[in-house]
Amino acid sequence: MANLKIGRIVLGMCQTNCYFVYEEGKKDALVFDPADKGEYIFNGLKDKGFGVAAILLTHGHFDHIWGVETLKELSGAKVYAFEQEKEVCENASVNVSKGAGRPCAIIADFYLKDGEEISVSGMHCKLIATPGHTKGSCCYYFEDDKILISGDTLFQESVGRTDLPTGSMGTLVRSVRERLLPLPEDVKVYPGHGESTTIGYEKKYNPFI
Repeated sequence: MANLKIGRIVLGMCQTNCYFVYEEGKKDALVFDPADKGEYIFNGLKDKGFGVAAILLTHGHFDHIWGVETLKELSGAKVYAFEQEKEVCENASVNVSKGAGRPCAIIADFYLKDGEEISVSGMHCKLIATPGHTKGSCCYYFEDDKILISGDTLFQESVGRTDLPTGSMGTLVRSVRERLLPLPEDVKVYPGHGESTTIGYEKKYNPFI
């Protein structure tokens, strides 16, 4: 395909990256991790001429899901998450939203399996299970376009924290080494916080892996 484009909106107290992926020349967008202010996301995309075709979650932490409910209500889009993240998404204590002062629990419309393909509005990606940041953390890989939405699993020269419920550093490092580093080195990585990177760069310079 090699004609997908990606945009970024930085939102919330944690400066979380909300991405929208769309096919060049078309107006359906896949929204990843609507971090906060669902109405703001919806109106911002609408002003650019985009509709929300689907909402995909890399994991269920509060700073990645606070905007889900409103964005879903306004757009009618379905919500996708990894099946192992069900408890985190649906429990305000486990996803830390209660502790952050704004309890939030969401129920995905589709809980996907590792390796499951998602096809929406002509766009295709695969869920890659990468537990560690949470027990059901995952990434989304657009193979033809060499785009990886990595959530809080892999950052530029870093990895996600593991001190919150269901986190495990050993599991996270294994996930990165076994599930992400085998991808082509020119795959562009779009993390949940901070700037983009590539698989090749992280192989050379990430001290955690």
